[in-house]
Amino acid sequence: MGIILLVYNFLTSHTVIGRHLYALGGNEKAARLSGVRTNLLLFLAYVNMAFLGSCGGNRICARLNSALPRSGQSFELDAIGAVFIGGASAYGGVGTVGSTLIGALIMGVLNNGMSIMGISSNAQQVVKGLVLLAAVVFDVLSKREISFAFLSHFRGKLMKDRRGATVDH
Repeated sequence: MGIILLVYNFLTSHTVIGRHLYALGGNEKAARLSGVRTNLLLFLAYVNMAFLGSCGGNRICARLNSALPRSGQSFELDAIGAVFIGGASAYGGVGTVGSTLIGALIMGVLNNGMSIMGISSNAQQVVKGLVLLAAVVFDVLSKREISFAFLSHFRGKLMKDRRGATVDH
């Protein structure tokens, strides 16, 4: 998995196809008008996702020592949550492989902690859903640049700190 992470990090950040994928995710029509072959790129992206899905399925089968049709059921919420917690935008075109890895680690710690605490699986789904909802709401609010009074206070204090002013603690 580490090798796959390194390869995809390189592909998305240092190659033309990576830039085209970000452009396609941000605005498909603008990417098409810029000369990106969007139909071919979408096809390759779906083939890529099938490959990654098979890698994940092989990992689950190896972990469980069996192949059941419902082995990966209910992992969707974890995957989507990891992506949004990692900083990907609901509007597309934003996010990195490394930040998604950090989101996956956060979701893993959340799952493990709730299991250790003995929280029921239904309550775990609710908590993970609320975390995902909070991440999406934060993303949408940050894209719309809605300012709250307490956030603007911290932003002003941060700007003073960056300019080298004295900080009150």
